[in-house]
Amino acid sequence: MAAIEDVMRLGRELDHSYPVYVRGRLKFRVKQIVYVAFSLDEAVMGFAFPRDERAALVAGDPVTFSLPSASDMRFHWVHANLAALDPSEARELVVDAWRMVVPQKVSRAYDLTHPNGPG
Repeated sequence: MAAIEDVMRLGRELDHSYPVYVRGRLKFRVKQIVYVAFSLDEAVMGFAFPRDERAALVAGDPVTFSLPSASDMRFHWVHANLAALDPSEARELVVDAWRMVVPQKVSRAYDLTHPNGPG
């Protein structure tokens, strides 16, 4: 079972990433782009995800993943029930979301320093 603490340290350590609180909700940004956000009760993690792949992700595991509200469907976004994720899976989702918003050279540098994936 993953918890917000499993990704907080990672979100703070990723290059160009920083935490912000918006209306009491923790979000991680690169510049002004939010790539991870938590619900007020910290039970749900929203994260950047390729729009054309999200239906398959949700269909493959509807207990863990869900689509955003209809008004947010225009964004590259998916929600995950943190209790249904293991900590390593949560960290991997965060890193993949972060990769969507940073330059490729920053992502490649991360791979060089973390050859075994997110720690």
